[in-house]
Amino acid sequence: MNPQPDFHSGVNQGVAPVTYGQGERPPRGDYAQARSDYTCDQQWQRYTAAEHDLYRRLYERQAAQLNGLACEEFIAAVKHLGAPDRVPRFDALSEALHRATRWEVVAVPGLIPEEAFFALLAARRFPVTNWIRTPEEFDYVVEPDVFHDLFGHVPLLFNPVFADYMQAYGEGGLKASRLAACEYLARLYWYTVEFGLIATPAGLRAYGAGILSSAGELRHSVTSPQPRRRPFELERIMRTRYKIDDYQATYFVIDSFGQLFDATRPDFAPIYARVAGMPEFEADDSRDQTASNTSG
Repeated sequence: MNPQPDFHSGVNQGVAPVTYGQGERPPRGDYAQARSDYTCDQQWQRYTAAEHDLYRRLYERQAAQLNGLACEEFIAAVKHLGAPDRVPRFDALSEALHRATRWEVVAVPGLIPEEAFFALLAARRFPVTNWIRTPEEFDYVVEPDVFHDLFGHVPLLFNPVFADYMQAYGEGGLKASRLAACEYLARLYWYTVEFGLIATPAGLRAYGAGILSSAGELRHSVTSPQPRRRPFELERIMRTRYKIDDYQATYFVIDSFGQLFDATRPDFAPIYARVAGMPEFEADDSRDQTASNTSG
């Protein structure tokens, strides 16, 4: 199991946080410039012409793939990001977002601790990394950058049901941090907000930001025969590990955003206690949940 983050470090210490997952380098970003809640200034004027052009190329590549692969709610909302020829200004985007669902976007230097992340979501403030990947990372970037966060996450925050789910997730996360259960919530976020699929009358579609901002995984997740696609099961998701360096071996499919929001309504405390006594699933495990409840 990966080391647990220090949940008492919700105040910025000027250094990158400990996070789940493994990598060969620490998170990038200037944490010394961040405020106590890890937010910072976007400093839009610092983006170079080359960085704006990189954002444009990333945007145009992903936008060209959306039809038939992304959910209609996302396709309808992505236009709210504005002109694709430059990195959006967070303040202008926040004005439109607040009018729609009372959310705003705030800049952060990169990955932040879970407790700080949960607190921002609970306040309907979505953290967006203020730096963009390098040209060498055009096809794949290890950490979320401004393109991933904006293109992948922000459009669905214009959807009222999904917006409420994200706030409820943040509120649940603050409680989980007091119960030493944040890894279960991290898995729920990973398999829904980042890599979730939704069943629609037109067929399977993607709504997860990690899929929607990926050049290759968007088509792979929806059309490839290789990955397993399982119906949404809250406890199964909490028991399933995930990989951060490859396409997902398993995707979980919701029937609607309403189903996702309803999943955050129960008190998770007894669920955490129950899941803690059960074996975990590897990312590519094909067993069903019932058969594995007593197996090692």
